Amino acid sequence: MNSSAPARLHRRPARSFSCLFLFLFLSTLSLSAAPLTRDLGEGLTYHRARTLPGDLPADGPTRPQTVVLDLRYTTGGAAAATALHAWLKFHVSPRTPVLLLINADTAPVLLAPLAEHRPGGLVLIGPATAPLTPDIVVKLAPDTERNAYDALGGTTPAATLITDTVEKTRNDEASLMRDRDRPTDTTSPTADDLADSPPPPPAAAAKTPRPLIDISLQRAVHLHRALKALKKL
Repeated sequence: MNSSAPARLHRRPARSFSCLFLFLFLSTLSLSAAPLTRDLGEGLTYHRARTLPGDLPADGPTRPQTVVLDLRYTTGGAAAATALHAWLKFHVSPRTPVLLLINADTAPVLLAPLAEHRPGGLVLIGPATAPLTPDIVVKLAPDTERNAYDALGGTTPAATLITDTVEKTRNDEASLMRDRDRPTDTTSPTADDLADSPPPPPAAAAKTPRPLIDISLQRAVHLHRALKALKKL
């Protein structure tokens, strides 16, 4: 009998165990790196692609829908750009638009092919500092955009980041009448008056900070709602 045969028999289980361990590790890695998606309502889906081509949206069982594809802070090389534009060519149409969110941190190579040809139904949204001039230019501070981006990736609902809740001061007729009828004292106060006068009112409370708004995402949602209202989708 060949003396090396037992050694080969002993090596096989170890090799099988290594393959199984590698498979489980890769499976766990793919689950932890799952792309971020959000349902924005009325047939609009948000999809964040951190890395390409792995994070590109997969084809679903239902009919194609309008997609907000977030490429802000996305990196990639020539192979990633090829995969992205193959996906766009297959999915974009005037009836199923793709609303592409970009910014100054989007890898320029990913957008370079769009400088020569932009398919109908593809809308670029982002600041003027993006590598390619967007169709809809938004104005926002880079740190605000980053904070909103991170908030959406956490526990903040998408609806919170696209809804303005600025309170406006109300001057109704009753308050105007009270101001008009309030008597005006034109006499100069004496020292005794000043001594007996009540303390000045406390300083007004600080204004509530403006809510964090993801303006690029907000513009995408507004565009989608307008297209639906016009029956373009």
